[in-house]
Amino acid sequence: MTETQFRHGKKRFFDIVKFPRGFAKSGDFTLLEEQILITFGETMLALENGEIVADNADEKHFVKVLKHPGKAKTKLEHVWLKYIRLARGRKSFHTLNSRSKFQMPIIDFDYELNEDNAPEAA
Repeated sequence: MTETQFRHGKKRFFDIVKFPRGFAKSGDFTLLEEQILITFGETMLALENGEIVADNADEKHFVKVLKHPGKAKTKLEHVWLKYIRLARGRKSFHTLNSRSKFQMPIIDFDYELNEDNAPEAA
């Protein structure tokens, strides 16, 4: 990882709601990305929320990247954008049962009750 002027967080950053087993164990982040999030995540979150003010060029660029994600240059910025996408975006859900043109049509039968209250096909 290259040298950065970005401040380290005062404590380690975790997201136990979206990534309860850790960032790397989720399968979405590499070990390096996990280390970046743990080390700088608290600072990045505070900058995003406006709780702290950017002190140096790296932090000021990071704040600009939050408004314009296409300007991301550093690994730190890309990792935070990835975290935002995975933690706050919609989770894709795949199912084996889906509507398609090959699906059998649903046949609706009308039933009437006879004198014995047993269903009888109309």
